[in-house]
Amino acid sequence: MENNRNFFITIALSVLILTLWQVFYMNPRMEQQREQARIEQQRVEAQKKEAQGTNPGAAPTAQTPGAIPSAPGGDTAAAAGRDQAIAATKRVKIDTPSLEGSINLTGARLDDLKLKHYTETVDKNSPEIELLNPQALPTGYFAEIGFVGTDKTGAVPSSDTVWSVEGNPTLTPSTPVTLTYTNDKGLTFKRTISVDNDYMFTVSDTVQNSGSAAVSLFNYGRVTRYDKPAVASTYVLHEGLIGVTGAEGLSEYKYSAIEKDKEVKPGKSTDGWLGITDKYWAVTLVPTEKQPFQPRYAFFEDGRHRYQSDFLTDAINVDAGQSATVETEIFAGAKEVAKINAYEADRHIRQFNLLIDWGWFYFITKPMFWLIDTLYKFFGNFGLAILATTVIVKAIFFPLANKSYASMANMKKVQPKMLEIREKYADDKMKQQQAMMELYKTEKINPLAGCWPVALQIPVFFSLYKVLYITIEMRHAPFFGWIHDLAAPDPTSIFNLFGLLPFAAPAFLPHMGAWAVVMGITMFLQMRMNPAPPDPTQAAIFTWMPVIFTFMMGSFPAGLVIYWAWNNTLSILQQGVIMKRQGAKIELWDNLAAMFRKKPSPAE
Repeated sequence: MENNRNFFITIALSVLILTLWQVFYMNPRMEQQREQARIEQQRVEAQKKEAQGTNPGAAPTAQTPGAIPSAPGGDTAAAAGRDQAIAATKRVKIDTPSLEGSINLTGARLDDLKLKHYTETVDKNSPEIELLNPQALPTGYFAEIGFVGTDKTGAVPSSDTVWSVEGNPTLTPSTPVTLTYTNDKGLTFKRTISVDNDYMFTVSDTVQNSGSAAVSLFNYGRVTRYDKPAVASTYVLHEGLIGVTGAEGLSEYKYSAIEKDKEVKPGKSTDGWLGITDKYWAVTLVPTEKQPFQPRYAFFEDGRHRYQSDFLTDAINVDAGQSATVETEIFAGAKEVAKINAYEADRHIRQFNLLIDWGWFYFITKPMFWLIDTLYKFFGNFGLAILATTVIVKAIFFPLANKSYASMANMKKVQPKMLEIREKYADDKMKQQQAMMELYKTEKINPLAGCWPVALQIPVFFSLYKVLYITIEMRHAPFFGWIHDLAAPDPTSIFNLFGLLPFAAPAFLPHMGAWAVVMGITMFLQMRMNPAPPDPTQAAIFTWMPVIFTFMMGSFPAGLVIYWAWNNTLSILQQGVIMKRQGAKIELWDNLAAMFRKKPSPAE
């Protein structure tokens, strides 16, 4: 009875894992594929149209205190393609070890940015990731810093202001660029833009008042996006608008949520950051700490649908003949763990590490990533790091697992006594249970011990899944042989003999790669270490569960399947050694031999 209970608890836990995976991974993955197809179709259609001008930005709304100029609406059909849209405006080139692109001098807008170290696929000829794009494209996405003025200030820099370049025309880590703009009220704006070797821009604006009267103006910043990411959002990963400001701290709004709420204004803040995040990339603003600011998250439907995270500072007063300086940092790049943590520590950016969605169980997920990443630096391969992590985790939990397997071995030795009790009290379940409990007490057996090895795997499994799913370090990380991306499913398929047959596996068939088959075999062998269940239903489940898991695990990231297969192998070795020490019979060989014996016919 207790064996059956343990067995079904194990099955229930396993089914729970697979159900959660189907809900949180497979369903969003199918939606992602549909979304990618839609976006690709939009790009093709846009490229087929004739260039009619890029409409870099409509005139801003009236500049009144407390109002950020409206983000440009524009018509997506106005651009024939990305190259044409970029060429239609004057620009300052960006060239760093990590980034390439340009700054649009209209609005001094960061709207052309590619990531040098990241490509769309594992193919060596795959194009670089295009993080930011001109507003006229369907995939328009940009960051902009500007000002809101009053009648006394005259026109101040905003989305339609054309800046002039002073001196150096190329932005590199060693050569900042300087932009200038002077209006008809005697205000001169001097903007210095610098960038580090990675993904952080610094925008320093100095306002010189050459007029005869004091003026007040407001500094704003915004990250605006016109499309949703191709990677579909899931419950285990936040994609959308995000920020850490004020007393509220972390604010997260998925695209669907902000579409419903339209606008959210947390309380004012004097520190923090805000922006838009994808699975692997992000664009965020870090306002100056000198001025309190009002953060906002919004969705606009006028002209074109767009999503925006922005801030507006309190009034900046500049006396006649005086100047004032305001500084904003812009992060635009890959969410690499080490660099995000370094920015938080070195630049004192409040809780910038929350840009990476470690989840509620961050206290497990973050150490898991640290361990894998540390081992990667030693082995030079994330696959080997995962295998070594499995060994270390096994070693940490060895004392508990040892007790569990020892208890299971003792239970096997007393099975004859258990059968006697069941037969003796077959008609009295109460006495049967009392006798069983007394037997457990006498023999010092924990009837639930068999569940611990499986239960211990669950938090490790989910933390490894989270690390594989959210961290860019695992993206396109190769193993050996045919595994070129541990964060993606095994590309092979059993239905074409893992590539030996000259055709692709039909799409309607379940995906089942070579590593999933290896995992299924190790799971089968591990289950055969135990005696065959006497109940026919339980025996059927016992037989078919490895097959079912093999099919279902085929769609998991290869890194997880490799982990599970290796973990099963270690468990087989560990259980075999412990059972031998306890004097319990290892049923593996008898169970395998029994599969090939001729079963007697009913007449016999």
